[in-house]
Amino acid sequence: MWDRILQWDRETFIYLNSLGMEHYDHIWSTITKIPTWIPLFILFGFLFFRKYPKREAIFMVLTVLIMVFFVVTLTDLTKEAVARLRPNNDPEINKVIRILRNPSGYSFFSGHASTSFSITTLVFLFLRRHFRWTWIFYIWPLLFAWSRIYVGVHFPTDLIVGTLIGIFSAWIFYCLHLMLIVPYLRSNRPV
Repeated sequence: MWDRILQWDRETFIYLNSLGMEHYDHIWSTITKIPTWIPLFILFGFLFFRKYPKREAIFMVLTVLIMVFFVVTLTDLTKEAVARLRPNNDPEINKVIRILRNPSGYSFFSGHASTSFSITTLVFLFLRRHFRWTWIFYIWPLLFAWSRIYVGVHFPTDLIVGTLIGIFSAWIFYCLHLMLIVPYLRSNRPV
């Protein structure tokens, strides 16, 4: 069964990657870069400080940052343990795919998917009661993750597992924030 999953993964990757068109390469190469999304991160922080008292907003930002550190560490440890070659480094398929980026690290699971979905989900959980439209933030991780297939560096299962890890991590950190930080903020509220 595992072999069938890996075969499906390769075939699906090759098919999706082949849909790319040279005309759009620059756009997808820009989407896949983290600095492109800095204005979105600034917007997240702005919305925290707009809807919450300063002290609460600071703790929300800290929760997001600690979660990102956790997710990046988990991603890196998993990549080293699994040691799956990226498509661009896989000699069986790298001659038949479009490659726009050439990272040398391992593939499983995608750090772009895990971090972007974890950040978006935690921001969504923090802001969903204040803004009905926060679901729109999920456009970022969807584009960010998809770009990794387009540029030739991640298989679909890398993205699927990264997405699930990111969402689950956000849920854990949201619950921890509610259990540990919110009571602390309430008990230390200035009179």
